[in-house]
Amino acid sequence: MTAKATVIPMPPQILLPVEGEEALFPVRRVYCVGRNYAAHAVEMGHDPAREKPFFFQKNPDNLLPPGLGMPYPPLTEDLHHEVEAVVALRAGGADIPLEEALNCVYGYAVGIDFTRRDLQAEAKQEGKPWAAAKAFEGSAPISAIVPAARIGHPEHGAIWLKVNDRKKQQGDMNQMIWKVPEIIAELSKLFVLAPGDVIMTGTPSGVGPVQRGDHVDCGIDGIATLSVTIV
Repeated sequence: MTAKATVIPMPPQILLPVEGEEALFPVRRVYCVGRNYAAHAVEMGHDPAREKPFFFQKNPDNLLPPGLGMPYPPLTEDLHHEVEAVVALRAGGADIPLEEALNCVYGYAVGIDFTRRDLQAEAKQEGKPWAAAKAFEGSAPISAIVPAARIGHPEHGAIWLKVNDRKKQQGDMNQMIWKVPEIIAELSKLFVLAPGDVIMTGTPSGVGPVQRGDHVDCGIDGIATLSVTIV
């Protein structure tokens, strides 16, 4: 069947590097888990008790591959870093059973959920969506994806972030309130997941501001590291 012409140029497919592979990972959607570390929930003024998980989204083209500078976004004076473990899916579906969830995972990465905190605070106060605070250009720097076939499915590993060589965030993946299989299972109750979906799994405590010119290093032991400069 001949492909139909489009009235405007086709948007580019978002492709992420895969560690040790020439082939790239095509991105479909980007989901994010909110308040998934108890200490971070506390620092943001919320109850750390295990509650039903909630999700928001970034856009696929918000992902910033390694090696690129992250542009400081407009209309904010309070841009915050949030280091996160990232899960990339090779399969999906609806109502995925918990025991089958990890079969959907292609690999893992480390990423940063940059947030216009002042805009988020305004949105919370007014009961409005967070999109302007979360889903802006370059807001999600991400490392190369490391296949699960190589590293398995990590249940623990130090997750950390430094700004200009000063440690700002420190935690461990085992501190996640909702673990990776649970995240996938719960998310699949709300959305039909599919190959190419990317899930940012929440951040430990220590989030804080960055400025133009700051150099940010982060990583998850046993998975990946990432460096990005705010430009």
